[in-house]
Amino acid sequence: MNTFYLFSILATAAIFTLLALSLNIITGYAGQAMMGIAAFFGIGAYTAAIITTHGGNFFLALLAAMIVSAAFGAILGVISLRLQADFLAITTIGINFVMEAVFNRMKITGGTLGLTIAKPVVFGVKMGNKQFFILAVVFIVILCLLLVKMRKSWFGMALASINNDSAAARSFGINVNKYQILAFTIGTAFAGLAGGIYAHRMGFISASDFAFVVSIQVVSMVVIGGLGTIRGPIFGALLITSLPEILRFAKDYRELVYGLLLVLMVRFMPQGLIGEDSPLWNALTKLWRKLFPKKKTRADLIVESVKGGEQA
Repeated sequence: MNTFYLFSILATAAIFTLLALSLNIITGYAGQAMMGIAAFFGIGAYTAAIITTHGGNFFLALLAAMIVSAAFGAILGVISLRLQADFLAITTIGINFVMEAVFNRMKITGGTLGLTIAKPVVFGVKMGNKQFFILAVVFIVILCLLLVKMRKSWFGMALASINNDSAAARSFGINVNKYQILAFTIGTAFAGLAGGIYAHRMGFISASDFAFVVSIQVVSMVVIGGLGTIRGPIFGALLITSLPEILRFAKDYRELVYGLLLVLMVRFMPQGLIGEDSPLWNALTKLWRKLFPKKKTRADLIVESVKGGEQA
């Protein structure tokens, strides 16, 4: 495997990891049934592509992609207040099909012919797969740090309570509507960012790049990896993006494999492969603790001596 091909795969994996993490904010943390993330992926991609094709700065285009996608996400968040579970899922699926049709028919997006984007030049270097991979990884690290911070904040705790029981959360004075809209806004903003990077990395985009099947692929990444965790979407994205290489001999059945994996995970391991309380993750945790036992602190020794005294 040559270096160019390797970084091509890594760049794709990194972009979809960023996209999976963005969906996880909406579905994993806020518990909202989002099935049309590819629509916002596409909004960000076309926004950034249109700006740079008209002479705009690449990084300002990425910022614009986040803002425009977040604005549409906020609107969806408001709509979601009146919809729950299956109805919200169906609505987001419909939005995905509508946006695909819009991308196909608007002159500014290139219509059915698609849109060609020149590779950006950053600090005198024309960006290739390696540079896009590094850029995507930087944003993944930033997003992961934000998620760690978020989970420990009041915002994260509010989302967790809403995910568990929105009615109970509302009874404790949590503004459920505000936090749901915020989750949609933040999640779609990062989906737009992933789209902006994807558009410039590919050099050409068309409406089919943001079809409903892409949304299913991203949902599979999150569900198979583990909802509501940081490690889950990352693992799921790496697994799903590597499957085409693993299943090269059966390329006509890839979609069948994605669907089968998703059904099996939902039926037999809803926590995901390495989600919270999943059998595989628990086994890996036990193995890690056995191989690398935690050094006992003074407090642990005191507790053990007290328990020993009680047993005696």
